[in-house]
Parts: sequence; structure tokens; C-alpha cells
Amino acid sequence: MIERLPYLMILILLMSCTDIEKKTPQNTKPNIVLIVADDLGWADLGFTGSDLFETPNIDQLAKEGMYFSNFYSASPVCSPTRASILTGKYPARLKMTTHYENSEDYWRNKGRDMTEYNTRLVQPKTVGNLPQSEITIAEYLKEEGYFTAHIGKWHLGNFEHYPENQGFDVNVGGTAWGAPDTYWYPWTGNNFQKQIRYIPGLVLGADSGAYLPDRLTDKALEVIEQKKADPFFLHLNFHIPHTPMEGKQQLVDYFSKKIKPGMKDTNPVYAAMIKTMDENVGRILTGLEQVGIASNTIVMFLSDNGGRVGEFQQWETVANNAPLRSGKGSLYEGGIRVPLIIKWPGKVNAGSVSDVPLITNDLFPTIAGMVSGKAVDTDGLSMMPLLQELSGDLGRAEVFWHYPHYYTTTTPASAVRRGKWKLIQYFEGDQVELYDLEQDLGEEKDMSKDFPEVATELKQSLEAWLKGVEAQLPEVNPNYHTD
Repeated sequence: MIERLPYLMILILLMSCTDIEKKTPQNTKPNIVLIVADDLGWADLGFTGSDLFETPNIDQLAKEGMYFSNFYSASPVCSPTRASILTGKYPARLKMTTHYENSEDYWRNKGRDMTEYNTRLVQPKTVGNLPQSEITIAEYLKEEGYFTAHIGKWHLGNFEHYPENQGFDVNVGGTAWGAPDTYWYPWTGNNFQKQIRYIPGLVLGADSGAYLPDRLTDKALEVIEQKKADPFFLHLNFHIPHTPMEGKQQLVDYFSKKIKPGMKDTNPVYAAMIKTMDENVGRILTGLEQVGIASNTIVMFLSDNGGRVGEFQQWETVANNAPLRSGKGSLYEGGIRVPLIIKWPGKVNAGSVSDVPLITNDLFPTIAGMVSGKAVDTDGLSMMPLLQELSGDLGRAEVFWHYPHYYTTTTPASAVRRGKWKLIQYFEGDQVELYDLEQDLGEEKDMSKDFPEVATELKQSLEAWLKGVEAQLPEVNPNYHTD
């Protein structure tokens, strides 16, 4: 069980640098602000087609940078994707293929066994704590002279594996938990941590009306102000629009009145949460301008997986990922295709778009290329040729996914994309589905019977990759029963 004491003592208030005298910005290395949304769908932004949500600041960011229309999270759920961002490695290689609370590390501490689930297959015994032996992007950037700050959601292990033990100089809000019980102060923890009343670094200055995303942004702006003269890496991780569905009432009322019959998006609370996230992205961009470092700061914005679909509380569904199929937890496009925007002033052409299939593993080598020009040994590829429009291809044939777990939207599965083709292999019954994403973005027609040779070739490639990364596979559940 996660110890209570460290949560109450860690209170790592921003800055070891609070007494630093203000200096005129003179840093020549680019600052990096990496903003990660939680459960934001590919089509949940104004410029990607939502008919309800309003995201003017993120839309403007896309106009000023490059938008990647075929970008993927390495997993359909949060923890594995976040691990891939930090390490540049596939979750299957890390043995981190599920969220922390569903991992073997967590279950072992609870004295429970995965066969308690009455499922045909038993999920593998996965890692929930990001190993300290892994080199994170924060550790890499510290070697390059960067100040590193993590703010917001972590969800990559218990206290010994918190951000400050993974290369970050400052950790504000990063704990084992995945979402708060409430977004309103004091932001209590969820099911297994209800006794925890405070988030590290966020207590002082908060009041009874504080909304968590706003407070996280307050702290991010402190980093920007206090480190404006030095190269810094700011890893800002919002919890929204992840459940619970709690938006500011004024915005909820506004979007409730905006909804009309026939609209795709109809959840006003979800809309309010996205609006607040966008406003805070705008605050970050304004903050960079105000301290005079916007022209020397790379800003990246993405989501950790697709939007959550299905009933929640009074809502028929939280998100609607159309035209993509399904959502969070699934290896259909709705679960893994996410928005990515990169703004790099003076380096990336404003309003440019890339449709090359990419994945979160690629962020680490890309950032390494941005700050040092050096190659790093990861499962990803540097996007520098695309960002500088030197090439329309990175020379990679395939991208892969491995999710050997059950979720409300899926049974255990793996997937591979090669060009226009995407194959999903389900482990229950060893079934495969094949889709032509150029002609069928919504994955409505399984083409495996029409193009058996393509399906066979992709399945063989997928199986070879699973073997190469030593992926853990689900096994038959000896305790499964149908009565």
C-alpha cells in the first residue's frame, strides 16, 4: 500500500529557486513546454471538427505550428502512453501495458490475484512502477543543462518512483493516482487513496474555490517566470477532461444552451472541461510572451489516449470520437489516434500539416534532436525531418500496439499499422481484423477475407515484433466459468 506520510510531507513547493534574483533572459537553448491532456479525443478540438467544443487557443497553436493528423498514443490507456513519452520505448518492451491500478505491482501490494476476474484470459503480470533504471527525457535534458519540472498527473508508480526520482527537479501534483475524486479543492484521491487530502506542492495558496487545472497552470507559470533566463523543460499534465465529469457551472450552462438536435457532441460538462483546459493553454502561451521567451520556446500539445466512450453518470457517453470508431481502451482508431501540435518559432512553418503515421515513442528522440542534434537509443524516430520539411517520410514501415488486457471497449489485443493497412489481432480465439484506413477511417469493414495475403503478412510481422520486444501475453484463466 502506498504510504500516507510521504504525501503529507513531500510538499515540494515550486521552486528550489524562489530566491533567485531576476535575470534578463539570455538562454540560447530552446525551452520546451510539453502539455499532455488526459482522455482528450482526436476530434475534440475546434479545428479537428467538434461542433460544440471551443478551443481557440489550441486552434491558434495549430495555426502557428505543425499539426500531425496521423499521430498515435502508444497505448489506449494513460500510464503506458506516459511511460512511452518519457522513455521513447514501446510499453510492451517496458512491460507497462496497463494503468497503474491494474498492474501486477499494485495488485501484489494489495495481496490479490488477477484470476479474481472472471475472464477467459488472465492478463500478464505487468510493471506499474516506471523502473528507475530507465533513462527518461527529464534525465537526458538535465545532462544538457536543463531545469526540469513536472506538473500535474504522473500515474507511473508509487512514492519511490515519483517524478523527483525520475529526473525532475520539481514535482507538483505528480502521484500514483490517475484522477481526483473531485476537481475542486482539496482534490481528494480516488478509491485506494481516499485518506490523502493534499497533492504535493499545491496546498499553500489554495482556497475552497480552487479548480485543479487552474492551480496546476498557476504553478507552471511560476516555473516560466522563475526560470525564464535558463533552459527549462516544463512537463504540464492536465487531468482533464478525464472523469469525474466536473466543469465550471457558468461554462456548463453556456454549453447546455448551445446544444442543438443533430449535433455530434452533446455533453456540456465535457465541453466545459475542454474549454477550461484550452483557457489554461492560452495562459501558458501568454505567460511565455509576457516574460519574453516565446520565440525561444518549443510548445507541444497532445493527448494520452482517445476520448472515453460509454455511459457515465447521467451521460449516454462522455466523448464521441466520430468519425473514428470506439474510444479509450480500444485499439480501434478512437482509442489511439490523438492530436499532436508542435510550435517551434523560426523552425517549423506556421499552419503546416503532416500525415505521416507517428507515435508517442517519437517524442523523446525528437526533443533530443531539437536541443542537441544527438541521436538516442529508443523505439522512436526523430521527427526533425518532418518538422523542417526536409522529408515526407521517416523511413519506418510499421507502428505497433500491445494491449493484453480487458477494458469496457475491448478484449486483449495487439495491432500493427503499415501504410494504409491496419490489422488488429484479438487473443480470444486468435481472431484478426484488417482495415484500409485510407478508404475506411471509421473501421467499419473488415477486409481480412478480401485481402488474406495482407492479413497474413501483417500478422506475421506483428508476431515477430511481439517476440522481439519480449511482450507479455495473456494466458488461459483456469478459474473462468460461465455460470
